[in-house]
Amino acid sequence: MRIELLTTGTELLLGTTQNTHGAWLGQELFKIGLRIARQVTVPDGPAVIEAMHDAAEAADVLLVTGGLGPTSDDLTREAVSEVFGVELLEDAAALGTIEKFFAERGREMAEANRKQALAPVGADILPNPNGTAPGLYVPPRLTGDRQCAVFLLPGPPVEMYPMYHAEVVPRLEALAGIEAVPGMLELKFVGIGESDFHQGIDDALEQIAGLEVGYCARLGEVDLRLVGAPDVIAAGRELALAQFGKQLVSDDGSSLEETVVRLLKARGKFVATAESCTGGLIATRLTDVPGASEVFGYGFVTYANEAKRDVLGVSWDDLEKHGAVSEPVARQMAEGALRVSGADVAVAVTGIAGPAGGSEEKPVGTVFLAVAEKDGSTKVVRQMHPRGRAAFRRAVSQSALEMVRRVLAR
Repeated sequence: MRIELLTTGTELLLGTTQNTHGAWLGQELFKIGLRIARQVTVPDGPAVIEAMHDAAEAADVLLVTGGLGPTSDDLTREAVSEVFGVELLEDAAALGTIEKFFAERGREMAEANRKQALAPVGADILPNPNGTAPGLYVPPRLTGDRQCAVFLLPGPPVEMYPMYHAEVVPRLEALAGIEAVPGMLELKFVGIGESDFHQGIDDALEQIAGLEVGYCARLGEVDLRLVGAPDVIAAGRELALAQFGKQLVSDDGSSLEETVVRLLKARGKFVATAESCTGGLIATRLTDVPGASEVFGYGFVTYANEAKRDVLGVSWDDLEKHGAVSEPVARQMAEGALRVSGADVAVAVTGIAGPAGGSEEKPVGTVFLAVAEKDGSTKVVRQMHPRGRAAFRRAVSQSALEMVRRVLAR
């Protein structure tokens, strides 16, 4: 069943309001075995008529969000009337509900709100206990040759989400008649790119009958999506782990930081951070995870050389001889953080975020990362992340957390 989503709202296209409906509805629809085939966003006003006409030609189901308000540019009801040739009439029950909404709040209802009680003849009124605008369901029989089911839903999430669950899901399930809902498994990998999967196992995954494979590349991470029956997903998972098991972060949707916190709890260990170029981002990511206080107590942001020396005990001679961005300094930062905090593991980073400050020997993007352990071992690596400042900081924090994960996963 082909489902298309039409979101309306000038603010969505101006960027002043983030359009989250596509992501939310995509996830919710998949739970009942359905997917969005296409999403289109248009500004408020007449543009919705053309977009609805185009979508109805191809879709079995059209979900429309927004445009149900009382103002002159809220035109989704009028669009349905024009596109499908159905008359709009004021629904007495819907009007009564709207009047009651205002009365209960001690407010006088503006005459413009009567518009929200208009409905295509033969359509179902979808109750909206969280707002004034009721939703509408136009069954396929009302759309002529197109045979397209149309749902008009309010734009605000607080109104749309409950209406979707209460009114849309039952109707979609009846229309679709799906008996077996496919499963989905998302595997998160760090330190590997999409091209590595293509070269390593892509062809082998394609040979698994009934398995749908997808990738989502993020900064320092690739998500492998497997869709199908349970046995088919299991076969794909086994194949992926046989080749890239060491790079696996999680198979339950957990982020890298969530995985690190979980491993620390399982091992009964504490971690400390010493950051220069990332300015506390590693500590922020860790403490964004609920329960992080059980495994994280100290985070040092030692941006200046004096802070590295005074707080972490980094040798001033080494700072002058090798520079702040160097293997000896990264090593001493990690070991100093371990010593001062009393943690079991400490990670340190020092690098050149740019745009200035680089040299021929150490260009912008250079970073040294170190992980020190309570048993006395310290590992230092040099990496290059020639990106803008924000992307550099994110990439370095990703590498640092991955180093800690590798230590804990041994």
